[in-house]
Parts: sequence; structure tokens; C-alpha cells
Amino acid sequence: MASSDQAANQRAGRERRARMIDLIRQRTSISVADLATAFNVSGETIRRDLRRLEERKLVARSYGVVHAVASGVVETGLDSRQNSSVEEKRRIAAEAPRHLEDARTIFIDEGYMPSLIAEALPAIGLTVLTTSLPVANAILRRRAGEVIMVGGRIRPSTQGVVDRWATDMLHTLQPDLAFVGANGITEDGWLTTPDPLVAAVKEAACQAARRRIFVGAHYKFGVSTFVRFAALADFEAVITGRELPRAKAAVFGALGPRVFRV
Repeated sequence: MASSDQAANQRAGRERRARMIDLIRQRTSISVADLATAFNVSGETIRRDLRRLEERKLVARSYGVVHAVASGVVETGLDSRQNSSVEEKRRIAAEAPRHLEDARTIFIDEGYMPSLIAEALPAIGLTVLTTSLPVANAILRRRAGEVIMVGGRIRPSTQGVVDRWATDMLHTLQPDLAFVGANGITEDGWLTTPDPLVAAVKEAACQAARRRIFVGAHYKFGVSTFVRFAALADFEAVITGRELPRAKAAVFGALGPRVFRV
């Protein structure tokens, strides 16, 4: 009887964790306390479940909040990213323009964070090259500079451009500076993304730019999402939130870039 009860408990745990993953991916991020309430279990049970999910690289946990981790088969869309760590992302976006220096031609990546950077750029006659429709619209709406839109197929989930047309165009240009994001940065300093087509475009942008700065929330660090496209050692700076622990920031800073926690 004991073994039968144990098997039933294990099955219930697996089913709960599967439903938990679906909920976290739907919301992008959720507090540990809200998870316990949603599944009507104790905090200890939720934390045990989360440890198992973290071991499988399905979620990341920080400051009592659980974030969905992108993978080779799952990627969060633009809508869900707009509801995750928004205050941190706004701080990062506000910091980014302070690193322009003498750059006048700038590549801005696709994603929610890059669209915030576009909103924060000063109107100083910049030329912005982008693979993102929201970024292009933000620059045009604010009349913050000239926009060069990279051509190609538009992904509905992120409104970003991919495919051969995009990489071919990027190979002919050399912007002064690129603001680049990623779905995850591995412990040994590789920028990663779930989609090989997106990775190809990001790689082309990184190779084209004279200077490169990574912009991303704290929960991207120590995460691998299938396809590598650039090495952190080739970036001059990382801009992230102060939610990234100092010790962890120092580990990534030792790979080469200056790390700014804002």
C-alpha cells in the first residue's frame, strides 16, 4: 500500500509540475507565493518542484520570482515579455544611451528590451539599423533619427526579421555600435537563442558592428537556449539589472566586458 501511495504522489507531482510550466510560460514570470496559491500546496512543495524544474533548465528563479526559460522548442513572445521584469528593463534601457559615445550609426536588435532602448535614445540625428518593426516604429514616431529597416521574413511572435535577405544585408553594413539581446547567456559566456534563423541574424549583426553591447535582464545569465551566436568576450559592455548578484556579475565580467548593474 505504501508503494502504491508513493507512486500516486510521484504521478501527481509530475502532473503538477507540467501544469506549473504551462502557467509560468503563459505569464512569463510569477511569484513563488502565487504559484503555491494557484496549486493549493505548501511553499515547501513549490520550492521542491521549482528545484526540479531548474535542474532541467525550464525555469529560472530570482528574488522570489520564477521566470520562464526559452529553449529550442519554446520561446516567449513579445506580448509576454512586456509583462516580465518591466521596471528592471526600463532601467537598462535608460542606461543604454549613456554608452553611445561617438556612435552615430546604431544597430538595435529585436525584442521588447530593444524597443525600450529605441524609446530612450536622444534625438541627435542618429541612423538606426534594425531588424525590429517595433524599434523602427518607435524611432519614426519620436523622429529620433533615420531608420534603415533590414528586410526579410517577419516573425509574428516577435515582429523581428529573419532569413537570408536579412543576413545578406547586414554583411554589407558596418554600424558603429550594436545593442544586442539574447534569450540566455551560458555560464562560459555564449549568447544563445532558441531559433537558428534568429541566431544567424544576430551573429551577422555582431560581426558587422565595430562595437557591441549586450542588454538583458538578470535572469538571462547562466541560461542556455539551444543556439550559440556570439561570445561575451567580444562585447565591450553588459548592461543588466542590479538584481544580478555582484558575485555573478564579476564572473561574467571576468570574461572581458564591463558589467553595468543598474
